[in-house]
Amino acid sequence: MELVLSTRNPHKLREFTTLLHGHRIVPLPEDVVLPPETATTFAGNAVEKAAVAARATGRSAIADDSGIEARALDGRPGVRSARYAGEHASDAENLAKLLAEVPAAGDRHVAYVCALAYADPSGATEVFDARCEGTLAHTPRGDGGFGYDPAFVPADEPGERTMAELSQAEKDAISHRGRAARLLLEWLDRRTAPVGSRAGVNEG
Repeated sequence: MELVLSTRNPHKLREFTTLLHGHRIVPLPEDVVLPPETATTFAGNAVEKAAVAARATGRSAIADDSGIEARALDGRPGVRSARYAGEHASDAENLAKLLAEVPAAGDRHVAYVCALAYADPSGATEVFDARCEGTLAHTPRGDGGFGYDPAFVPADEPGERTMAELSQAEKDAISHRGRAARLLLEWLDRRTAPVGSRAGVNEG
């Protein structure tokens, strides 16, 4: 299946191309204007971006909104993760602000959150939510990944490596986007499976 990915982030394009193997992930056409992320939830932002791309291209589209939530900061930065240090802040600036605000001796629990939305030209939408729990390292480590990865130590990583120290395959297996992508894949498989082979169908 061909899916338009509603983003201008090249990291996400590469990531979803791998995560949604078996489907053709198409970059958002240059003439499509992305809507501002003004919703108060990840799902709200993701649905709006996917719906805009589906309407503009006449093709099925997907979009995610994701970020990091720090328990010590009552869930901040949340939906403002990509612009935590300012509207045009770099990944390094956003991470530095988070590291400065989370108490060094306090609660270091963090979670990556992803809402992955699917939209088709008819206006139908679906949202797939996933999380990855972890702790915030005191200093960045590793040169892989992007965003807050250099300081995010996933709970599923017994070696205490950050997301930026994992291989791409290791990251995909446990990340919030990886988990949301697998939920989307399962849903797409159910939609396209022959009626008699769909789970839960009474075959008599």
